[in-house]
Amino acid sequence: MRIAINTRLLLKGKMDGIGWFAAETARRMVAAHPDVEFFFLFDRKPDPQFLYGPNVRPVVLCPQARHPLLWHLFFEWAVPWALRHYKIDLYLSPDGFMPLHPKAPTLTVIHDLNFEHASDNLKPSHQRYMTRNFPRFAHNATRVATVSEYSKKDIAATYGIDPKRIDVVYDGSHDNYRPHTDAEKAAIRNRYTGGNPYIIFISTILKRKNLTNLLRAFDRVKQQGHEELKLLVVGSRVWWQDELAEAYNTMAFRKDVIMPGRVEPDDLSALLSAAQMLVYPSYFEGFGIPILEAMYAETAVVASRTTSMPEVGGDAALYVDPADPDSIAEAILRLDDAAFRAQMIEKGRRQRRLFSWDRSADLLWNSLMKTLHTT
Repeated sequence: MRIAINTRLLLKGKMDGIGWFAAETARRMVAAHPDVEFFFLFDRKPDPQFLYGPNVRPVVLCPQARHPLLWHLFFEWAVPWALRHYKIDLYLSPDGFMPLHPKAPTLTVIHDLNFEHASDNLKPSHQRYMTRNFPRFAHNATRVATVSEYSKKDIAATYGIDPKRIDVVYDGSHDNYRPHTDAEKAAIRNRYTGGNPYIIFISTILKRKNLTNLLRAFDRVKQQGHEELKLLVVGSRVWWQDELAEAYNTMAFRKDVIMPGRVEPDDLSALLSAAQMLVYPSYFEGFGIPILEAMYAETAVVASRTTSMPEVGGDAALYVDPADPDSIAEAILRLDDAAFRAQMIEKGRRQRRLFSWDRSADLLWNSLMKTLHTT
């Protein structure tokens, strides 16, 4: 059997949550099914680390698909050519993008529909492409997978898709995320916060991630004392304007906000483990991988009570109203209590058992087999 996978997001040092989903599930499926020939469809020369076994054949297609016009050319011309040329039996797209008229049974993974529920989270050209084409992708794919029951219901309702055509394939946590020793925690605090305690926010900075209200909440926490406490904001600045820029520029305790940008996975694991808590007040998530990563790092979690996040966090997170900075501040202050923090961390140890990349790969393979045998 020949399976083609859209692997254009496997980029060394540049992967986000969807890229890690593609990488971790593909690596496991390649190892588990040595009799299957996998064709990895890249839009540039791949790093060798992504060629997971002798049954992987890399195919570099043109053009590099990085904006809507190039997305169209890549998925409407290059990918269909590859499916025909290599006589592909099954096509998997882990990022949701696919040809409108695929030449093989197709499973597309739509992680969430955030772009359908807010029109100002993306560049206008990206927004137009997504809202025009993703409903068509969902209808034209043989099957659809997504990463939570919340997203399954949302896709079914928003696009009018039969829920029986949608499979849930949960995300997992990178192997790097683990509890660190006291010495390791002290070392990472010394490097990033001068040895001071800190709360951590991890995400590519987009409007829906709601750093704005976290900055406002942090000011309120600092006004209660906590002179040494820092806020560590880890992630690339994709969106930094309007109310976010204003919230940051008008902070009373702006000097206590540290922004290292994007950091390597090893450092990120240590930073998460050494934090007093992860605060993740996003407005909309299809899954919310940092919540799970914090549980594996044995760090307490504050998260929004919206969309998929209660499904992922279970009883192991303290939930807030993301629109209310006072709600976020109150949760941070509650988790300042070490005994309560320890209780939440113990709940996280139990909750994290529900999610792993091994389980994700098995669920995705099962969904692929349903796709192959759908008539």
